[in-house]
This record gives sequence, C-alpha cells and structure tokens, in this order.
Amino acid sequence: MVRLPGGLPFPETAAEARRLIPDLAARVETADRIGEVGIIGGADASSTRFDPERAVHAAMVSLDARSLQVIGQAGAATVGGLPYVPGLLGFREVPALAEAWVRLVPKPDLILMDGHGIAHPKGFGIACLLGLVLDVPTIGVAKSILVGEVEGELPDVPGAFAPLAWKGRRIGTALRTRRGAKPLYISTGHRVSLEGALAWVERSLRGRRLPEPTRAAHDAAGALRLSAMGALL
Repeated sequence: MVRLPGGLPFPETAAEARRLIPDLAARVETADRIGEVGIIGGADASSTRFDPERAVHAAMVSLDARSLQVIGQAGAATVGGLPYVPGLLGFREVPALAEAWVRLVPKPDLILMDGHGIAHPKGFGIACLLGLVLDVPTIGVAKSILVGEVEGELPDVPGAFAPLAWKGRRIGTALRTRRGAKPLYISTGHRVSLEGALAWVERSLRGRRLPEPTRAAHDAAGALRLSAMGALL
C-alpha cells in the first residue's frame, strides 16, 4: 500500500485529505536539494472525471538528462480512489504514480510532473505530494493557471518568462516555450527552488510546447488509458 510521509495511509475522503494538507505542505522544501542529475523523469496520469470506477492510468518515464532520450518507462492503474475534487488531484492520482515508480527502471534523479507544485490554493499541488511520497526532487509543469496572475509582460518569444504571483508572493513562473503557444506555469514541487525549476524545464525543451519528460509521460499515460478502454470493448 502506498503511504504518506510518516507512514500514514492515503485518505479515503476529501475531508480527510484537506485535514492532512497543512502538515504535508509544511514538509515541502523550496530550496535546491537535488544532487547530480544523470536521469530526468516525467510523470503524468490520465483519467475521466465522471468515471464511476474512478480509474487512474499513470505513467512515469526516465530520460537521459543530456540527450533527453527515453531510457525507461512504466505504468500502473488504480480504481476506487478519491473522486475528482478540485485542489485534491494529487490524492487521486499519486497512488497510481507511486505504483508506476516502483516498476520504473532506471529511477530518475529529478521528476517533472504534469501538474502544479506550490502554485496551488493551499501551496500543495500534485508535484509536491509526489515529491514527498517518493522522496525525490520534483517540479510542477502545468498547462493552465490554478491560482495567481502573471506579473508584467510575457512576449510571444520562446524563452520569455514572467513571475506568477498570488497574494503578494511569487509562487511560480510563466514560461513561453514556443512562439504562438500558450505558456507553461512552472513551480516548485519538492526540493527544488523556483529558479532551479525554471532552469531544469528550459534544459528539457526541444522546440515543442512541453518539455520532453512530461510530453513523453503524457503520451504514455494516454496510451495506457486507451489500451484499457480497448480491452473493455
């Protein structure tokens, strides 16, 4: 069974999850404690909001940090977890991601998670929870804003970035990765600073909107879900 830091089981209700968030959020490290990165990982999960079985199909991939070539991939599926509740996505999807992590070889030194880190109403998005559960540095790479506003101009130029702030505090960075594309919203997950998170995402780009680790994980999670749907037909 996947457990939270301190050996706690995953919550079975949204109310239990909300009670746990303040303590868990206080454990998140927002300074760089990464070490050497030879392998960089990507993580994503795919599910249907109104699925009565609450199935989650999760994928994790490992890439060579220099070439960004995929060198490992694993997936897992869970059913019957928390329903879809805004702000509690991590508690719904991390159990499946953690199962995929167990199967993943080789293990990455740093994970880019498709979702938010501290750029979250409670400062505790899915990238934070994943980092705590796996005890691995994580970065949130989100495709839309959950809370906050972009400060200043964000030119339509690849590499342009601007702070994402909320309640007078910087919680992330809006990054334009491709001309004509919507920006990504980068934030600390665990054991990575905001500056470090931006730098690692920039290093992981190859001319597409998404960095290679989350793009590969997104494709893998979608394929797992489609395969499961096909098996039911």
